[in-house]
Amino acid sequence: MARAGPSRTQRSQRVPQPSQSQSQSQSQSQSQRPARGSRRAPVEEEDEDENSGDDHDDDHHEQDTDINESRAEADELDRKASDLVRFALFMEQKRTLIRREDINKKVLGSNSRSFNSVLERAQKLLKKTFGMELVELQSRNYREQDNVVAGDDLQEARNATGVKKKSNLELSAAAGSKTYILRSVLDPAIIEEAARTDERLYEEQIADHQEDGDDDDDDDMPRSYGCIISWSTTDQLGALGVLHVILAIILANGRSMNDLDLRAHLKRLGLTSNESIPMNTQSTHKSLPIDAYLGQLIKQGYIDRVKLGDTKAAGGKRGRAPAATQGNPDETQAFEWHWGHRSYSEIGEQAIATFVAEFMVERNRDDDAEDDDEDGRAARGRGRAEPGNVYEAIERAAGGNLSDVK
Repeated sequence: MARAGPSRTQRSQRVPQPSQSQSQSQSQSQSQRPARGSRRAPVEEEDEDENSGDDHDDDHHEQDTDINESRAEADELDRKASDLVRFALFMEQKRTLIRREDINKKVLGSNSRSFNSVLERAQKLLKKTFGMELVELQSRNYREQDNVVAGDDLQEARNATGVKKKSNLELSAAAGSKTYILRSVLDPAIIEEAARTDERLYEEQIADHQEDGDDDDDDDMPRSYGCIISWSTTDQLGALGVLHVILAIILANGRSMNDLDLRAHLKRLGLTSNESIPMNTQSTHKSLPIDAYLGQLIKQGYIDRVKLGDTKAAGGKRGRAPAATQGNPDETQAFEWHWGHRSYSEIGEQAIATFVAEFMVERNRDDDAEDDDEDGRAARGRGRAEPGNVYEAIERAAGGNLSDVK
């Protein structure tokens, strides 16, 4: 028979109960013991704070590095722009064409890809400080095509032949010659006003000069003539005058003239092959023979000497030489003179036509005044030329619309 075990009450009496002091110590130890996982939480939070602080420091360091690099790059571009301005002024003083390959070699060096950025900064500096700008000259082929048909007529001709209209990028690429010059951006009215003589200023200059004791020497008289800009002290005044006359003769002859005809016109003006053109003090020569002067104008880009029948040089416009010149062994008849790309961008056909028109009208007025004095009465029955009429006559002789500076 199974033995009966102790009852529930008996088992409860056998289990030893903790004393009151033990229960208090256990409760205290439990209260002092941190909850599970509570100690790891602050440590992990501190680690996260340290990591986030490191990330912020790295971000600030990267931002400072980027700012320093951008500043260094901007300073380098500014320095290159200043070098380009200095180089352009030096070349312009000698009237030498500024080629892009020379800019890359002498200014940009190995950083030729920054040409556009450097050019933009140099343009701002030139306009703000010197009142000038760098202008890219047009290519000869584009200029010849533009002279044949201009404006809307050119687009109509393209439409008639089925030639599509080119984009601005394609046109700029075709027109550009990668050759530059410096050109003034001052308004012509400002230049004209600056060249106007002020009587009070002129009297003060005369008085100051007389106080120096040099009033007996006419060569030492003041040459500014009471104005800000004096054409009497400009560089190569006589040479520039001859250049404008040559450009006017070529323009009025249909934008081209053979060598013999040009020299015949110059001979009528007293400029034979033995005559010399006076130069300024900065030139290596005090004067140049007419042939050497024409060669200098070619190098400077003011005029072109094109061989007849050379379709490559003339942009495909010229064919074979005329019959009168084919059998002539004289080489001078085998060339034609044209405007150079610098004249189109620096002077312009309209300015030359205006110059000729004003000169012709003023000369006719002087002749009429002399006739009035000799006859004692006004010359009647003669129509006086107006600048507008002379301008239109030059435009018709040139064979088309006259262009402004390009």
